[in-house]
Amino acid sequence: MAQQAVRQGQGQGGAAEVFAAFLKLGLTSFGGPIAHLGYFRDEFVTRRGWLDDAAYADLVALCQFLPGPASSQVGFALGLMRAGWRGALAAFAGFTLPSALLLLVLALTAARLEGVLAQGVLHGLKLVAVAIVAQAVWGMARNLCPDRGRAAIAVGAVVLLAALPGAPGMIAAILLGGAAGLALGGGAARAGLHLPVPVTRGAGLAALALFALLLAALPLLAGLGQGFALVDAFYRAGALVFGGGHVVLPLLQSEVVAPGWVGEDAFLAGYGAAQAVPGPLFTVAVWLGAVSAPAPGGVTGAAIALVALFLPGFLVLIAALPFWHLLRARPSAQAMMRGANAAVVGILGAALYSPVFTGAVRGMPDFALALICFVALTVWRAPSWAVVALAAAGGAGLAMV
Repeated sequence: MAQQAVRQGQGQGGAAEVFAAFLKLGLTSFGGPIAHLGYFRDEFVTRRGWLDDAAYADLVALCQFLPGPASSQVGFALGLMRAGWRGALAAFAGFTLPSALLLLVLALTAARLEGVLAQGVLHGLKLVAVAIVAQAVWGMARNLCPDRGRAAIAVGAVVLLAALPGAPGMIAAILLGGAAGLALGGGAARAGLHLPVPVTRGAGLAALALFALLLAALPLLAGLGQGFALVDAFYRAGALVFGGGHVVLPLLQSEVVAPGWVGEDAFLAGYGAAQAVPGPLFTVAVWLGAVSAPAPGGVTGAAIALVALFLPGFLVLIAALPFWHLLRARPSAQAMMRGANAAVVGILGAALYSPVFTGAVRGMPDFALALICFVALTVWRAPSWAVVALAAAGGAGLAMV
């Protein structure tokens, strides 16, 4: 059985399988990066068995350390592990294209989300995120915090984030969790599905060099034309952001609103539209690139902005993956990773409260709908897309009351 599980996890599918799996998630994954991690766990750990909970948490911990969109980086790595480089690109395309195309259409037609019914649907999608994140916290806590020591690490991460919210707190929690895990020790190298990463050390170092080269060279090229300036602005934002999609918005505002490329009203409209569509919030780049002026704008500007914003996060991920794999083979690194994994549970638990719960649940009817979605996912084992549809309909119904 163990050998069969290993073979199952080592890329028996292909790029088409990866694309189909991530396309479904790209069409149904509402709620932002934390909720996306819950969707990924449900699909690839629970349903498909591509990897186990511990390996998944390791990957999440790694991506939390890195700049860029954490959920998209996790998806990119899952596709890479399953079906090589084509799988990585297939995962990115499947997860990103639905929201990118929707935002492109909205930007080009200057559509706006208005009305009580539309706002109710959007609110219902926020409530289903509560259920998705709660499901992820519940499942990961059972597997990754089975003893008093690791439970204490998870609680400590929540306390730390209460005092130091945001990306600095998350990074500090993982670092301290790793140190606490090393102090606790115990256990040999972890068993489970072994998913080799098809990235050599040389390739990782080359990716790191390219990341640094672009970060240094693009400002020098920005004067050659608006296209280069657009690449520079979005690449720099993607390279400097820690903490996911919402954190990139202030950076993007300074890059595109301050120089007058995008008006303040258009920027805020794009922010609202990006939260109403599934998939990664980084696809707000499509809206901003499409409405930016002067040229290129339109489809060309949208494509430039999208690629430039995602590229730095993927480059640093490729640079880190081969060295992360080597560290995982060491017992001391295993102990540190067990502590970091427990801290990730705490981070998800803190996010479940704020911003997921506090940003969505405004009263007992909201809580009841979120609870129904949670039970549908965990007890009734309903598919994610059906629960999303239920929440959207329920949110619309509550708005009309």
